[in-house]
Amino acid sequence: MNTHTRKNPFYYAVLTATALIAFAANSVLCRLALGQGLIDAAGFSVLRLLSGTLMLLLILKVNPNKRRRHATPKGSLSASLMLFVYAVAFSYAYISLDTGTGALILFGAVQMTIIVLSILSGNRLKVGEVVGVLLAFGGFVYLILPSVTTPSILGFLLMSIAGIAWGIYTLKGRGSENPLGDTAYNFFRSVPLVLVLAIITLKDMRLSTEGALLAVISGGIASGMGYSIWYMALRGLSATIAAVVQLLVPVIAALGGVIFMSEAISIDLIVSGVLILGGIGIVVLGRSSR
Repeated sequence: MNTHTRKNPFYYAVLTATALIAFAANSVLCRLALGQGLIDAAGFSVLRLLSGTLMLLLILKVNPNKRRRHATPKGSLSASLMLFVYAVAFSYAYISLDTGTGALILFGAVQMTIIVLSILSGNRLKVGEVVGVLLAFGGFVYLILPSVTTPSILGFLLMSIAGIAWGIYTLKGRGSENPLGDTAYNFFRSVPLVLVLAIITLKDMRLSTEGALLAVISGGIASGMGYSIWYMALRGLSATIAAVVQLLVPVIAALGGVIFMSEAISIDLIVSGVLILGGIGIVVLGRSSR
């Protein structure tokens, strides 16, 4: 990549937008497949992780990141476990959650996990950051208050587990000198767990051509290619901007649910979304100002 391209803001804006749409597409594709009964949650998880593994290894083979040959990709077993937990909990959660609600819970839980673990490691929060955490927590409480639009408690818990797992996975990847390579190897290391899941659930697995295709698109394109594009975009984004723009994913996912599944966006979802994403945004911006 030449210097002009590296400094071109429009280039990175396009990469960032594409990656965010890909991340949101995972929620849309999963809900589209499971909501219509085209595939079961275990089958979706298996095909998503296997296709994601193949795509990432292929990308790594074609573009081995020659500028960083010294940074041998390795990943870790613990990160692979978190990746597996995230993918499986994510799929099962979307059996009972709308697209936008699931994405909001997921990304809120991811960021809250990172914030809480940061606090537990000894990093103190400023007053403004404390307010942000309280707002985000209040948004979660508001989301599950008894009402007509309250999400399934089981779905909420499963998506929260998915978010916690992804948050831990994210922290384990910080400081990686070859994030794409490490991600590919983490996917590869999850394959034994994927095969165990496939064997255990084989008897009850429901697959259709359309459902399998949606799972493969989610794994190979929205996940595999999406992560690759995101890592390219990160070269032109500050850590703060990268964290803030990810908060747009639940919004994009909710719009995808409206467009592709005619889901309604309730007032409760909007209010909780503003509280959760706004609160997390305050914390991110507060930490970046230190």
